[in-house]
Amino acid sequence: MPFRIEDTFRSALAEADRPLAGMWVCSGSPLVAELCAGSGLDWLLVDAEHSPNGLESILAQLQAVNGYPVHAMVRPPVNDTVLIKQYLDLGVQNLLIPMVNSLAEAEAAVAATRYPPQGVRGVGSALARAARWNRVPDYLARASDTISVTVQIESTAAVEAVEDILAVDGVDAVFIGPSDLAASMGLLGQQEHPQVRAAVDHCLSAAQAAGKPAGVNAFNPDTARHYLANGAAFILVGADVAILARGSEALAGKYITPAGGTPASY
Repeated sequence: MPFRIEDTFRSALAEADRPLAGMWVCSGSPLVAELCAGSGLDWLLVDAEHSPNGLESILAQLQAVNGYPVHAMVRPPVNDTVLIKQYLDLGVQNLLIPMVNSLAEAEAAVAATRYPPQGVRGVGSALARAARWNRVPDYLARASDTISVTVQIESTAAVEAVEDILAVDGVDAVFIGPSDLAASMGLLGQQEHPQVRAAVDHCLSAAQAAGKPAGVNAFNPDTARHYLANGAAFILVGADVAILARGSEALAGKYITPAGGTPASY
């Protein structure tokens, strides 16, 4: 029986009449991913760079969110041809490639998602969920149409090369990471610093000039609104683990009396 592949995040951005709002899914839990998928947000970013996610847990989360009206993007830990091949074969359609600092690195990321002669992706569709084990008609011929590639701008080198990166055929969008960008600017932990915000704004402007979407990570609502006003087409505004951490801390603060403090009011 033939299967239909879901539309990509590239298509969602092209069809959207407003910026797309999403959140990080970092817990490694399919149950949490499914909870987030039904939230009404536009997209989820399943992270494997700073989170306890391997191939098996990513697969389980893709299966858990399948069928919900949300786009799943996955971030591998590194811009690596072998890892990207494995992620694609799992059925990851939307990739966020971290730490892309140059034209060459952007070209390598795209090449990893294309079969020869356009790229270097290994051929194993008969064994892969991506092709539903050869149940997707003509998967090999149209695989690139089922994949979107977003590359992450998160260093001073990447900001300097952003126009070249945006010009790479197959780079569908860029995503700016202010935390690592701040660190590379000698401003560790100061992602709200004016110089960092100016660098992000520069990338947003470059993307608009190139006719490609740009996104940004911004948990601070005021900062998020600033970047949206400056042209961000998609944004991450929270994370499952952060929501759980802050929510559980709020419960503790409400119901547990500090030593020598005033009893909590119930």
